Amino acid sequence: MSWGTELWDQYDQIAVHTQKGIDFLEKYGHFVDARTKIEQEYASKLRRLARNYLPKKKDEDDYQFTATKAFKLMLNEINDLAGQHEVIAENLSTAVVSDLTTLVKSMKDDRRKFLQEGARIQAQLTLSLTTLAKTKEKYEKAFGTSERALEAYNKADADLNLSRADVEKQRMNSNIKRQQMDDSKNEYANQLQKTNELQNQFYNKLMPAVFQSLQDMDEKRVKCVQNFMRKSAQTEQDVLPIISQCLEGIQRCTDAMDEKEDSMLVIEKYKSGFVQPGDIPFEDLSTVDSGSGNSSTTTTPQNTPSEKKTSILGTITGGKIKKRSGLLGIFGQNKNLPGFTPQEDFSELPPNQRRKKLQSKLDDLTAKISQETAARDGLMKMKTVYEANPALGDPMSIQGQLTENGHRLDKLRSDLRRYQAWLEEAEGSPASTLSSRTNGNGSSPRRSSVSDEVESLSRSASDSSVNHHKNGSLVTSLTSQGRSSNSPESGLGNSHLSLGPGGALGENFQDIDAEEEFFEPEPLPVLGRCKALYTFDASSEGSIPLEEGEELWLIETDQGDGWTRVRRLNPSHLDPMPEGFVPTSYIDTTEMFEQPQPV
Repeated sequence: MSWGTELWDQYDQIAVHTQKGIDFLEKYGHFVDARTKIEQEYASKLRRLARNYLPKKKDEDDYQFTATKAFKLMLNEINDLAGQHEVIAENLSTAVVSDLTTLVKSMKDDRRKFLQEGARIQAQLTLSLTTLAKTKEKYEKAFGTSERALEAYNKADADLNLSRADVEKQRMNSNIKRQQMDDSKNEYANQLQKTNELQNQFYNKLMPAVFQSLQDMDEKRVKCVQNFMRKSAQTEQDVLPIISQCLEGIQRCTDAMDEKEDSMLVIEKYKSGFVQPGDIPFEDLSTVDSGSGNSSTTTTPQNTPSEKKTSILGTITGGKIKKRSGLLGIFGQNKNLPGFTPQEDFSELPPNQRRKKLQSKLDDLTAKISQETAARDGLMKMKTVYEANPALGDPMSIQGQLTENGHRLDKLRSDLRRYQAWLEEAEGSPASTLSSRTNGNGSSPRRSSVSDEVESLSRSASDSSVNHHKNGSLVTSLTSQGRSSNSPESGLGNSHLSLGPGGALGENFQDIDAEEEFFEPEPLPVLGRCKALYTFDASSEGSIPLEEGEELWLIETDQGDGWTRVRRLNPSHLDPMPEGFVPTSYIDTTEMFEQPQPV
């Protein structure tokens, strides 16, 4: 069906309809733009919500229960979900809103051009019809004049009183009027023919072409709206798999919650380690009074009232006594009093809690020692490069940093030994059995390597100190290391460098291979295993590519930025990046270890 044939007389209505169609298209564009802003705002608020409820550093101790862990993991999934809404907003903005704006402008220009063409054709037909009306009026006027002249001639010719000259004059006038009438008639006939031809073209060719252009433009508008709606739906459909993964992740978080495990964690967290108080003995005061007169017959002394007061402290009702005494008074509420300061060895805590605090402190110190060792190794490598190529830098500029690093390592090792001694005291075991005990039960995989790591760090520090004999700081550096040379942690007795007699430096030094001087930093422990859900092409610095279905070690969990640090199970020496960051939504955690596992 064509508008040119079916709506040949509805030009004005077609103009109004096309204008409404363009207005609708523009309105739909505003709708998509507003929806894009809503998606963006929703994603932003969702990210802010997840970020606000993520546990702070001071509250991490409360997030060891399964319910709180599940909540934290759920927040990470919510953060990923917000990222998918950002993708929807971006795709709608680039693929729909911008194209709609361009299309609306183009259609407005096309409609204006088509309507101008239609107005020009209508003006031509109107002009032709006006000319036809004028020629017809002229012809009618000439016809009336000719008829009157002919009638006057006939009267004159019949009148016998008029002269021959008057009759001839009337005849000549009649002939002139007839000739003018014939000219007007021919002009009217020619104009009528032209007008009919133009009108025929107007209704059958010219205006149908304009109507067809407007019809094509309107159909294109409808088709474009259809495509844009499909694009909008496809944009959401493209991210549905990842959104489903996020929702499934939330479901897995809820499945991981275990009320029994939380109850056990509460016991483990707050258990004091004390033995429950025994029964309160009955005190027979009459026996005490009678026994005072004959002390020789009393073989077993009875409890006094003061002893009774002390003996009930371990019971529930003992909490009503204001002043606490005895063993339980050590761990009373005095730490809530003004001016109370916690002890460095956590001696104010119950035994079980004290052991946990000390072990946590040992783990922190071990991690800091690893960091300082890695920093020291980097500085040593930099100094070696500067010594080989002085144009790159002055090797002496690194000495100050190495000295500060050595001081920090000495302090950390000293703190480590102190906390080890306190932990041995709390556990009631000698130092010689510390590592064997921790390795035997597997409760602390990191503690088993504390002594070895300290020895390795001290040995490395001693080796690095010898390298600085050219700048005059060798004696000072080795002297500082020699302060703890009698302890097994110092490592000087086992290193390939030794001090001469009397504590002075030996005259000769063994040659040190530059490559043996450096130690590779210890890799981060493994937190669990994960599996790649999709293929990922690394495009940013620090990220590594993934293959769908690939299994990896989990090294560092998502910190709220949408990235997780992983390591390949079997790294190849040809792989330049065996470890790096990948999007959290692209992997699925298949196993989480209870404690970090060493590589």
